[in-house]
Amino acid sequence: MELSTWIQLMIGIPLLGFLVSLTVPERKETWLSRVAFYTAGTNLMGTLVFLVFWILEGGNDLNLKEILLFKNEHFEFLIDFFFDRVSAVYLIVGAMLTFLITFYSRYYLHREPGYKRFFNTVLFFYLGFNLTILAGNFETLFIGWEVLGLSSFLLVAFYRKNLLPSRNAIKVFSIYRIGDVGLILAMWASHHLWHANVTFLDLTDAQRVVDQQLGHSGIALFIGLMLLLAAAAKSAQFPFSSWLPRAMEGPTPSSAIFYGSLSVHLGVFLLLRTYPFWENQLLVRILIGTVGLITAVVSTTIARVQTSVKTQIGYASLTQIGIMFIEVAAGLELLALVHFAGNAFLRTYQLLVSPSVVSYLIREQFYGFVPKEKKDRSTWKNRLYLSVYVWSLKEWNLDRLIQGLVFRPLKNLGHNLDFLRYRTLLFYFIPSYAIGVYLLVEGYVLPTWLHQILPAGFAFLALMMVLKSFTERRSIRLAWTLLWMNHFWMVLAIAENENFALTEIGIYLSGVVFFGTLGWGLIHWMTQRHGDLGLYGYQGYVRQHPLVAFLFLLAVLGLIGFPISPTFIGEDLLFSHIHEDQFVLATLAALAFVMEGVAAIRIYARLFFGTVPDGTLPDLQTSIPKKLA
Repeated sequence: MELSTWIQLMIGIPLLGFLVSLTVPERKETWLSRVAFYTAGTNLMGTLVFLVFWILEGGNDLNLKEILLFKNEHFEFLIDFFFDRVSAVYLIVGAMLTFLITFYSRYYLHREPGYKRFFNTVLFFYLGFNLTILAGNFETLFIGWEVLGLSSFLLVAFYRKNLLPSRNAIKVFSIYRIGDVGLILAMWASHHLWHANVTFLDLTDAQRVVDQQLGHSGIALFIGLMLLLAAAAKSAQFPFSSWLPRAMEGPTPSSAIFYGSLSVHLGVFLLLRTYPFWENQLLVRILIGTVGLITAVVSTTIARVQTSVKTQIGYASLTQIGIMFIEVAAGLELLALVHFAGNAFLRTYQLLVSPSVVSYLIREQFYGFVPKEKKDRSTWKNRLYLSVYVWSLKEWNLDRLIQGLVFRPLKNLGHNLDFLRYRTLLFYFIPSYAIGVYLLVEGYVLPTWLHQILPAGFAFLALMMVLKSFTERRSIRLAWTLLWMNHFWMVLAIAENENFALTEIGIYLSGVVFFGTLGWGLIHWMTQRHGDLGLYGYQGYVRQHPLVAFLFLLAVLGLIGFPISPTFIGEDLLFSHIHEDQFVLATLAALAFVMEGVAAIRIYARLFFGTVPDGTLPDLQTSIPKKLA
C-alpha cells in the first residue's frame, strides 16, 4: 500500500466513525462508545503502521495533492496534504490521547444526558484535528481549523441547559474568531506574495522563500504577524489567555483533550508548520518569543492562586506553551516537539484524575490542616508580593482588556446603528443596492476617486449590518436578515473593485441563498408556534425542538461559510480579487466574515440554549428591560 493511501485513511477513518456515530440511537450507549473506541483504536494502529513504513523509507517529506475543487485563470482552490516529522509527532500524540479519552469517557459519562452528543463531537473534533495536522496548504488547514472551533464551542456548551456554559461557549468561540481574522488575512496576503496557491512543501525551499521575500518585505512581515495573531488566539497566549478558564465548563474528558493536550497546542503547530517562512524575519521571532515569555510569567502567577483544580492545570499548561513559543522562536523545533508531547500527556493525566485529587485535598483539609504563621506585611517585598497576588486573583484583567479593546468598541458601534430597521432597509438600502447593481451591469464608468473608495465603502456597509445583527435584541428576524444581506453588499464591493465573474458570484451566493432561506424558514416556523422571538436571554428551545435546533445549526454554519457550503470556496475567491495594497478592504471583509460567525452562533445559542423553567415557554415580555419595553 502506498504511503499516500495511508494519509487518506487517517482522514477517512475518523470521518467514517463520525458519520456512523450519527446513525446510532441515543439509548444505545454501548454501541456509541464502541464506535468511538474502535474508530480511535483503528486510527491509532494505522498511524503506528504508517510511521514504521515512513521511517523505513527514509522519513522524507510527503506532499499529496488530492482534490481540485475550483480553478480559473487566476485562482486555484486545492485540497492538499503534507506529512513531515512535525505531523508525525502531533499525529501519534493525537491518536493515543483520543484513544485514551474515548476509553475513559465510555464509563465517566455513563447515563449522562448528551452521551451521544459527546461522542459525536469528540469524533468530529478528531476529524478536524487530523485535517489540520495533515494539511498541505492554508486552505486545507483552515477547513480543519474551523472544524476544531465548532467542536470546541459544542463541547464547552455541553451542559447547554445551564446559563454559564452557554455564555462561556460564545466567549471561547469569539476569541477563536479573532484568530480566524489573522489566518484569513495571512491566506489573502500569501496569495499575492506567491501569486499561486502555495503549499507547505514550497515553504521548505529556503532559497525560493528568501528570493520571494526580498522584494516584498512588507507583505511578508504582515503574513508573519497575522500567523502570530492566529497562533496566539488558538493557544490562549497573551493577551488572549482569559478564554481558557471559560472553556473548562465542559466535561472533564473534553477539557483534557481540548485544553490540556491537543487543541490548545495547535498555535505551536501553526508556528512550526510555517517556521521556514518567517525564520529570517527577526522582528517576528522577537515578538513570538516575547508573547511566549509574557504568557509564561503571567500564567504562572495566575495558576498559583486559582481555587479550581482544572483552572490551575489549564494555566500551568499555558505556561509550558508559552515556553514552547520561545523554543519555536529560537529555532529549537525538536525541543518544542518533545516538550509538546510531554506536556500533552501530563496535562491529560492531571485533568482526568482531578476529581480524585479534589476529594483527597478536601479530606486533607479536614484532617491535616495546619494554619500558616502570621507574617509582617510591612516590607516592600511583602507589599510587592501582595500586589502580584491580587493581580493574579483578577487574572491580570485580561478578560477586561480583550473586551475593552475588541468587543466593546464593536458593540458600541452596533448599538449606535439602531436606524438599521426593516423600514430603513426597504426604503434606503435595497434601492441603493439595486442602483449599484444596475450601474455595474450597464458598465457605467465612475470617476476614478469614487471608484477607489466605493469597494471599501460597500464593505463597511456590510460590516455595519453584521455589527447591528451582533447587538440586535428585539427581533431575531431582523438579526438574521442583516447577516443575510451583508453577503450581497460584500459581493457588490468586490465586483466594484475588480471583475468578479458570474460563475464566482454563483459559487459564493449559492450557499448564502440556500442556507439563508433555510434559517429564515426555521425562524418563521418557530415564530408561528411561540410568538415573536427576541434575543434578550437564553430560551432553551432545544428541549422542545431538537431537530429544528440541529437544522438551524446547519443553516448558521452554511451562512457563515463553514466547509459544508460553497460559500467557503466563494470567500476565498472573493479575497483573491482584493489587491495586495488594499489592506483596508481586506481587513473590513475579514472582520465582516468573522463577526458574522460570532453573531450567527449567538443567535443559535440564545434561541436554543438555556433552561425553560418547568417546561414552560419563556415570558418574553418580562425578560425585556424596562428601558427597551
